[in-house]
Amino acid sequence: MPSPFFIPLNALRAIEIVARRGALSPAAEELGVTPGAVSQHIRRAEERLGIQLFERTSRGLVPTPELADQLPRLTEGFDHLATGLAGLRPDAETSLTITVGSMFASLWLVPRLGRFAALHPDIELRLVATSKFLDLGRQDIDCGVRFGLGHWPGVEASLFGRRDYSPFCAPELAARLSTPADLARVQVIRDESTLLNWDAWLAAAGVVEAPTMAGPSYTDPLLAYEAALAGQGVLLVMDMLMVDALATGRLVRPFPVGVESEYAHWFVSAAGRRLRKPARLFRDWLEAEMAACLPITGRR
Repeated sequence: MPSPFFIPLNALRAIEIVARRGALSPAAEELGVTPGAVSQHIRRAEERLGIQLFERTSRGLVPTPELADQLPRLTEGFDHLATGLAGLRPDAETSLTITVGSMFASLWLVPRLGRFAALHPDIELRLVATSKFLDLGRQDIDCGVRFGLGHWPGVEASLFGRRDYSPFCAPELAARLSTPADLARVQVIRDESTLLNWDAWLAAAGVVEAPTMAGPSYTDPLLAYEAALAGQGVLLVMDMLMVDALATGRLVRPFPVGVESEYAHWFVSAAGRRLRKPARLFRDWLEAEMAACLPITGRR
């Protein structure tokens, strides 16, 4: 009986990744080959099928209508294969790889991971902290935490973080701040990567004319946080990330005003993929830990 796979599975996998990502390099990286080899896979598949699979455009490789129509089936098929293989691994229920942003990992997650380890000592956790949005379709990533609106292609997202944000600073600096207008008299730290909005906070604080604010600028949010700890200025940041710094007195909230952001932290996983048990346990633990964190209210 002839094989139904007249195109090699490696070639099909390459086509599926390129169709999702719009470029050869992600497929080459995942398959451990060169972009040239991926290009050869596509060319030979097109020859065997007798149709064109991609349009070469200025935006990258775009699936033709024929491929776009079948892409969900290809993706689902590889997801089923991955799930089946994961179930055969001896460590299928004892390993967990999650991807998170470095700010969230450093300020909130890592200080609490000991409690997760105590609850689930058999799970070996691997934490991938990065500012990049890694492809959750990768087989070496189980799940993650992302900050944003909660809408990402190919991603299932469930909200678990609070949305409020406020200015924070060192206690000695807070002593110089009586009203938001005093922000013009101190350094205000600018986190260039932030999605949070000073104008929205000032409006919520009842400021009609925004003060002129100046201070150091950082491309790394963790460096901006360290600058705030060192008393170098006032930083606008999500309240939930400041819970521990507030509890220890390293930072304070100089004004009793918070703003609800449209952005939040989300538990994320690849759409359509069944979560393995360790990922489900981690998701449930995240939600329980967040519920245990009291909301920040008033001036601290």
